Formats: sequence, C-alpha cells, structure tokens
Amino acid sequence: MRIIAGDAGGRQLAAPKGMDTRPTQDKVKESLFSILRNDLEGARVLDLFAGSGALGLEALSRGADFAVFADKARPAQECVQKNIQALRMEARTRLLRCHWKMALKKLEDEGERFDLIFLDPPYRMEGANEMLSALCAGKICGPETLVIYEHARALPPDTAGWETLDRRDYRDTVITFLRKEAHGDADGVVSGLV
Repeated sequence: MRIIAGDAGGRQLAAPKGMDTRPTQDKVKESLFSILRNDLEGARVLDLFAGSGALGLEALSRGADFAVFADKARPAQECVQKNIQALRMEARTRLLRCHWKMALKKLEDEGERFDLIFLDPPYRMEGANEMLSALCAGKICGPETLVIYEHARALPPDTAGWETLDRRDYRDTVITFLRKEAHGDADGVVSGLV
C-alpha cells in the first residue's frame, strides 16, 4: 500500500495487522483520486474509519490543507499515527481515537466543517445507515461537502436526505458520491464528477 501521487507520491504506508481493516485497493484509490483531482486543493478532510489513513493521507499529498482521522480500533490508531509520522504530516493532521458517533459529536461541538468526508466502514457494520443519517442531520457537512462512501455492492446505503452525484463499481466494491439534498437554489456541480 502506498501514496499514489502528490508531494508524498510513491511512499509506502503501513497497514493495520489483522483482518478487521480492509484497505482500499490501489486501483480503486487511483480511480477515486482521479475523479477528485479538482476538489482537493485547500480542502479540509475527514477520514472516518481511517484504517491506515491512506485516503486522508492521499488527499493531503495531493493538496488538501488538513485531515482529521477517526478510528476506534487500537491497531488502526497506531497505524495511522505511524503513517502520519513517516510522512511528516503531524502539523496538518489530527487523530481521534474513538467510535464514529463520539468523533462526530466532538467535531460538531467544536464547530468543525469539512469539504470532503471519506466513509469506509467495515462492509458488514451495523448502523451504517444510522451513520449516514447522523452526518446528514449534523453540521459538519455543509451544502458543498462531498461524501465518498465505500461499500459492498450487496449492501447499498440508505441515501435518504442525500443526493447521489455519482456511483462507481469496482467488482464487489462500490463508491458512492453523496452531497446533502439541496433545499432551495444550489448549483449541485462537483468538479471531476460526471
């Protein structure tokens, strides 16, 4: 596993030990970031269910300003910290060592807003739709926030309250691009997305 492009392009990343974390394949990650290329410069990023931190770190390498990583699993937390240090990105990152519900509450209480949110929960995770509902109802997602949700083809998300901007299929993996449904006038255009 590696950073594909940008300032840290080619650098290797550590992956958490065990089978609880399923890193995004390089092929899928390369395609994803090709789509996002115009949406990264200066972005504030949330990498929820961070695992190795590969998605948030790739975004930073390609021009995002700041990334928050959240994961409740200790092996993932240690791995994210190791990768942040190896890439010398401590000043541009923050690691929350907690459950996704606690992370969202903490960030909302602090008044945080994000331009880009990566959601890559375990495919069989209970409460995935609850997570999407909480994000939609919360304030860390603005009308322009782009949510990238990686999920199994067999487990499509409940997207009530969300506009599906795009969907890309990679065998059993699907990446769905979401934005809060517009209430009133909004251009609804995302650079890089069809």
